Amino acid sequence: MWKEVDNELVRQFEFRDFKEAFAFMTKVAFIAEKMDHHPSWSNVYNKVTVRLSTHEAGNIVTNKDKKMASAIDKLI
Repeated sequence: MWKEVDNELVRQFEFRDFKEAFAFMTKVAFIAEKMDHHPSWSNVYNKVTVRLSTHEAGNIVTNKDKKMASAIDKLI
C-alpha cells in the first residue's frame, strides 16, 4: 500500500529473490519512460522501495505520481 510521507508517495515491494525484484524494476523503468516520470528507488536483494514526487511541481505529490503508482500496482 502506498503511503504519503514527506511529500512523496512511498511503497516497499518484496519478492522471492533478487531476480524477481530486478525484473519488477525493469518493468517499472518502461512505465517511467513512457510516462516521462522517473521514480527515486532503492533495491536490496528482494526488496524494492519506490518513492514518487513531481520535481517540476516543487517535489510534491501530484496526480502524475498517483497515476504512476496505479500503473506500478498493476504489475503486482
